[in-house]
Amino acid sequence: MGKLTDLLQLAQARGRDLDLPYAGALTPREAFDVWQLAPGSRLVDVRTRAEWDWVGRIPGAIEIEWMSYPDNRPNTHFLAQLKQQIDRESLVMFICRSGVRSHHAAALASTAGIECYNVLEGFEGDRDASGQRGKVGGWRLAGLPWQS
Repeated sequence: MGKLTDLLQLAQARGRDLDLPYAGALTPREAFDVWQLAPGSRLVDVRTRAEWDWVGRIPGAIEIEWMSYPDNRPNTHFLAQLKQQIDRESLVMFICRSGVRSHHAAALASTAGIECYNVLEGFEGDRDASGQRGKVGGWRLAGLPWQS
């Protein structure tokens, strides 16, 4: 089997183990590799505009807010915006700051028949002992492409 198949099978096994309502879960490194290996795959960053501007962006990712900033309200147009920016046949991966909002985005997208995965750890990873992000896991700490 090829690397892409192996990565997706691993993500799907995680999904079954975690009883996820979508195809599976990938680490940031795995998500990047899938993005490179699967033609037409899409990475959807569901953080807020403020996070993209102040924390950093992932080059080539589709940006659709899950929650708006600064009022922190759900984006009621999320699914419609997603459908406008992806092909229904695309393999879609969702990422946020820590993996929580992207989990919810993946769950919603799967109800619309979209094959999707969540990126565990998100862009910044979990909080460290002092409550700060960016030092425990995440896309940025893994050294994957991003820009400020």
